[in-house]
Amino acid sequence: MNTLAELNDEIVSCTRCPRLVQWREEVARTKRRMYLDWDYWGRPVPGFGDPAARVLIIGLAPAAHGANRTGRVFTGDDSGNWLYTALHNQGWANKPISTHRGDGLALTDAYVSAVARCAPPKNRPTPEELSNCAPFLQAELGLLEKLEVVIALGSIAFDRFLRLWKSMGNPVPTPKLRFGHNVVYNLAPALKLVGSYHPSRQNTQTGTLTREMLDAAFTTAKSLLSPPIPSPST
Repeated sequence: MNTLAELNDEIVSCTRCPRLVQWREEVARTKRRMYLDWDYWGRPVPGFGDPAARVLIIGLAPAAHGANRTGRVFTGDDSGNWLYTALHNQGWANKPISTHRGDGLALTDAYVSAVARCAPPKNRPTPEELSNCAPFLQAELGLLEKLEVVIALGSIAFDRFLRLWKSMGNPVPTPKLRFGHNVVYNLAPALKLVGSYHPSRQNTQTGTLTREMLDAAFTTAKSLLSPPIPSPST
């Protein structure tokens, strides 16, 4: 693939995981009562954002009645509201809330993706399913040529990104890097990895993750970006 648009077309047409194909389509048929008038997406969900992004945010998987319904990553559920509010606070999103494709949301300097592209039963993709999706994230890493910071939302995204990074022939510091909230690791001179708790309901409703904590991790990520190149004097 030469462009993110071409990659996203390939992601949307993927049928590699029979269990996930069956589940995502079943959810799209049966729907949730409050969304009966929706035409569910019911397909793999591609990444979304600025092709010139310096920041990549990686989540786990589409929510059954969130991105699997709307067709855009982290869109249409509470996790997405938390994420896009945090992005908006940093100036990376033009709106704090994302409800559907075509709602006018635009990202600047940020791109949002996931380690699994289909909604999994009980929000738990299998190791094999995660491996099937890994080439998509690898392709994104190659196409996001200005990337400087990766924010991994949750331990699974954190571990899967590091596994992929190592499989691509990149050095990974030893001993094993441990996931934590607002931790920073240097993976290469031009790439930093920031860990953050995932803004899932389990974390936000129990206080494991607060909005202040999420903002702090994103503020850290922003502080790691290279300074803007000064405009030539006239």
